[in-house]
Amino acid sequence: MNGNKFDVLSMVARFATMLPFLVFPLMAGAADAEAGRQKAQVCVACHGPGGNSANPAVPSLAGQPKQFIVTQLVMFREGNRKDTQMSPMAANLSNADLNDLAAYFSGQPLAPSPRVTAPDKIASGRKLTELHHCVSCHGAALAGQMHIPRLAGQQRDYLRVQLRGFKASTRFDMDGNMTSAAQGLSEADIEILADYLAGMK
Repeated sequence: MNGNKFDVLSMVARFATMLPFLVFPLMAGAADAEAGRQKAQVCVACHGPGGNSANPAVPSLAGQPKQFIVTQLVMFREGNRKDTQMSPMAANLSNADLNDLAAYFSGQPLAPSPRVTAPDKIASGRKLTELHHCVSCHGAALAGQMHIPRLAGQQRDYLRVQLRGFKASTRFDMDGNMTSAAQGLSEADIEILADYLAGMK
């Protein structure tokens, strides 16, 4: 990669085209959102009722794209992505479990974020999302699509930790795009982005 914007976007497009063929076998069965609701009861302790987290360090799952949820659960289950709490939780999930949980959480409404971003940081945050091509992958409203997560309204502390992890190359990154995008972020940029994204309604 030579850092050229066209090359980055071209890679994203190629991967986005290829990913459904990688994940499709896991999503081929009919997902059951009601079964997912029952299976999700164990998730509530951390991710909150309906997947709306009240813990700044734990992400909200409500309204995330179904394919994103399935993909991340697979990554935890297979040991590619590691977390002291999520790894053991995902270790014994079947493909049906993944689909059911994703069907449930993706269908839940995301509660309005209580975070209020200072007006002077809104413009800076929006500029950073454009400068670092966040909107190219996560969508203009940063609501996510396919295997790419919703950022708008996500927990600030969680966002901050993930961005730092991508920048340090310690966070698992399936296609390398986030690691590449985060290299140009300063610590101040990360703080502004996390605050801006968390405050988006």
